[in-house]
Amino acid sequence: MSTALKAQIKADTGPIDIDPYLDILTRGGPIARCDRMVPLGSVEAMRDSGLFRAFIPPKLGGIGASPQQWLRTLITIAERDMSTAWIGGIISVHAFQIALMDHATQQEVYGKNPDERISSSYNPVGARTEEVEGGVMLQGRWGWSSGCDHCNWVLLGAIVNGRPMLQTMLVPLSACEIEDTWHVMGLQGSGSKDVVIEKPVFIPNSHIHSQMDGYNSENDQAEAIYSLPWAQIFAATVAAPSIGAARHGLKLFLEKAGGSSTDPTKLMGDPDILRRVAEVKTLIDGAEQGLLANFDAMTARLDEGKKIPLIDRARYRYETGTIATRMMQAIDLLFDVGGGRSVFLDAPLQNIWHDIHITRAHVANNPVPLARNYGNMVLGGENADFFI
Repeated sequence: MSTALKAQIKADTGPIDIDPYLDILTRGGPIARCDRMVPLGSVEAMRDSGLFRAFIPPKLGGIGASPQQWLRTLITIAERDMSTAWIGGIISVHAFQIALMDHATQQEVYGKNPDERISSSYNPVGARTEEVEGGVMLQGRWGWSSGCDHCNWVLLGAIVNGRPMLQTMLVPLSACEIEDTWHVMGLQGSGSKDVVIEKPVFIPNSHIHSQMDGYNSENDQAEAIYSLPWAQIFAATVAAPSIGAARHGLKLFLEKAGGSSTDPTKLMGDPDILRRVAEVKTLIDGAEQGLLANFDAMTARLDEGKKIPLIDRARYRYETGTIATRMMQAIDLLFDVGGGRSVFLDAPLQNIWHDIHITRAHVANNPVPLARNYGNMVLGGENADFFI
């Protein structure tokens, strides 16, 4: 890697020093896909880079990274392996939500180890709850808990009668079982397995965060960053890795285009290939620039002590929700003309194609309801989405 490129990565990612670990993360990609779990070495590399401390309050060992620096780091990692970037983002973003919870809970999680790792599964469909004095009894099954094998805690979504909308419960993973259900077509390395609580577990109120608090940006942290709407930062977590993966796909395609020995048309001389490359690069660059620009705008308002207008939040959320779809368009443009070798299961371009398409399956990456809500607000209607 050139000195200039190293300097650029450092400038982009700020206090998160991912540069020394890029080779490790690259080597870990094939292992992650084979084992259906990111290798411990890659997780430790992300830890050592400071990624997991990005959103921890400074008083508990956080490094004060901005959301923009954190997002650039995820994109950079995804250019090596998308599953690694996926769990790196998922694990590290949970520190932001913990920072919105009770101060004693923050101390319990991060007081002894600022690099403590937390997975999640927010879909409440498999949860069963009973409100009791001082908290909630919780049991059930939750899917898609990315990176759970490398964590000691898990955030689980649940509906509690008498409480507003979705509640998030912080649970020690020692109280749960992890079931290996993750046999999938893409993002194999994310290890997004099921988390099961067979017997009811008591969750104190101090370990419960309400979605409405995230929507209202309620917290008592001194740092302005924690007034970002929780949904904005989480949605970006599951969108940004597809940008890096698509850029990786374009890099592989360009390498082939410059030296193809199997395609008699020599890809660089094909006008359709030139058009596709231009469209793909524009889709990728536009997605990254738009995502970062939206966070620039949000953090600038918070730094000025102002609230983020609700209609702007709806727009930002919609635009983030379109990223996976746009990256699907980008990788489809390349895969359609990727050549005969792309059909083999070990083809790198096919693996990226699968990873990006799996990303679109995440509910946060479905732009349809987001478009309806934003369009309704543009026409003067009321907001109907509390995850913006």
